[in-house]
Amino acid sequence: MLFKTVKYILGKLKAAFTDLVPVILVIGFFQVAVLRQPLPDFGDVVLGSILVVVGLMLFVEGLEMGLFPIGEAMADALTRKGSLFWLLVFAFGLGFSTTVAEPALIAVADEAARIAASGSFIGSDEAAKSSYSLGLRMTVAFSVGFAILIGVLRILKGWPIYYLIIGGYIFVIIITLFAPDEIIGIAYDVGGVTTSTITVPLVTALGVGLASTIRGRSPLTDGFGLIAFASLTPMIFVMLYGIFIFN
Repeated sequence: MLFKTVKYILGKLKAAFTDLVPVILVIGFFQVAVLRQPLPDFGDVVLGSILVVVGLMLFVEGLEMGLFPIGEAMADALTRKGSLFWLLVFAFGLGFSTTVAEPALIAVADEAARIAASGSFIGSDEAAKSSYSLGLRMTVAFSVGFAILIGVLRILKGWPIYYLIIGGYIFVIIITLFAPDEIIGIAYDVGGVTTSTITVPLVTALGVGLASTIRGRSPLTDGFGLIAFASLTPMIFVMLYGIFIFN
């Protein structure tokens, strides 16, 4: 039993290390062939790399053991319950709560507040920066919740995903023409950072679980696509937030 456990862990560590090999090769090549100098704090770099490999292994294992199964199980249970209202409430709540807790979004929102304050677009006191950062996070979280709700409706109704995606990006282009320059870059960035470590696993599991439960839906063709909505709507909502804040 112990031997199997050790073998399993070593296999997972090997897989995590393999995923990081391209990054290691690129950094190593530039240090040796271009910069031609040793890595600073080599011991810390090696220790940090080991921790990254272990952390990546534990993270992926946690997704497979916990987040994916619970997302699929809740989608299945809510569908069998037959309540469209609670299914949509759950979809919105899941998108909102996972986005509010997204570390990448918190970091970007805080940095955006700091830069906005240094550029005198908002007050330089902590209260003003905190208010701006929180408003940005809440706007993005609401937009992702709305996106997941629309994505769930798409799966239930069988709407073609490309209609919604193409229409959404056309709207992004249009609203970009009217949004303040100070918010456009941030809006486009948060579209990417919202789909990160916490949001993606649960939202993907929700879509796949829902499509697996509903008769006539394919998990492959209908279960995926929710992440695309979660990346699209924050750009729209944040630019609207910028129009409200800066105008």
